[in-house]
Amino acid sequence: MVKRMAALLLSAAVLSSAAGCNYRELAQKSDTDYGSRQVNDPKMIHAKLYGPLSNNANQHDNAFFEYSSVISRKVTELNGIASAIVMLTDKNAYVGLMLDWTAVGTRNSGRHREQDNTGTTEGVYNRENGNPYGNGRLLVSPYNSYFSVNDVNDLSNELKQTVAKTVRDLAPTVQEVHISANMDFVNYFNEYAKEAWGGRSLMPWVDSFNTLVQYHFAGGKEMPTPITLPEVNRSSEQHMNE
Repeated sequence: MVKRMAALLLSAAVLSSAAGCNYRELAQKSDTDYGSRQVNDPKMIHAKLYGPLSNNANQHDNAFFEYSSVISRKVTELNGIASAIVMLTDKNAYVGLMLDWTAVGTRNSGRHREQDNTGTTEGVYNRENGNPYGNGRLLVSPYNSYFSVNDVNDLSNELKQTVAKTVRDLAPTVQEVHISANMDFVNYFNEYAKEAWGGRSLMPWVDSFNTLVQYHFAGGKEMPTPITLPEVNRSSEQHMNE
């Protein structure tokens, strides 16, 4: 009887341990955990799929870019991501992310949140000055918004690897996948996407787009002129009519 009880207890312990291991393994493999960073983590055992993969100085000199609704939706479906905007070029894929903190470890470092959403409890946009109005053109803002991460290096490597794999599964010919959750970057991408949603060509914005991605991913020194400025829109219309 004693031996049988001991065997049962040992069996239960083994099953419990196996269940714990299986749970940890499943969590590490899933898109709910981008922060485990363990040796042989299943998300990271394959070759790096994101960021610069060559020494080509002209990697971000794109000839064209286009909005991909299919890949944008697929990336948005990942846990931890509130919304994604994916642009494809003749060379690369570029991804703008908004985060919702529904997954663990989406930030690689730092715990500072860039958004203050406390105004929602007081019925205002900006709790600091009581302003009830925000800028409706901004997809991401400092107040009452989904979340941004200013520095691309502060995004979890596991998150970037997962996003890049999702992109490459649907666009296997892209050379590089570059990912950012920077507020300004995402807001520019949102304006480009609006042009595409409206059925308008993105060709007038290629120089602006290249300036943007070079600034964020290749040490560029300037940001493009905001796409929302009236004089920029007039210039693009003139360019399209030439």
